[in-house]
Amino acid sequence: MSKPNCWEFMRCGREPGGDRADELGVCVATTKSKFNGVNRGQNGGRYCWAVAGTLCKGKVQGMFADKLADCLICPFFQNVQDDESNAFIFSDLDLEHI
Repeated sequence: MSKPNCWEFMRCGREPGGDRADELGVCVATTKSKFNGVNRGQNGGRYCWAVAGTLCKGKVQGMFADKLADCLICPFFQNVQDDESNAFIFSDLDLEHI
């Protein structure tokens, strides 16, 4: 069973062809192919907290360190953390070990 990506879980409509992509732009998490497969997601879709420029609460978010506090309480982040359990990839430091 495939796991939802952030744009599916949050229903933001910012994926390519999404309902709000023309209005708000395509979210960088949907196109960040460098992170394809991380936490079993498509592009940055299950690693969005580490992708600069995502949109949360109607605002473009900055770098990982700037948005981390908000991400830690995000229901999507918590969902991915639960789904992935011990295999959860939190940061680029975790990527270096796989």
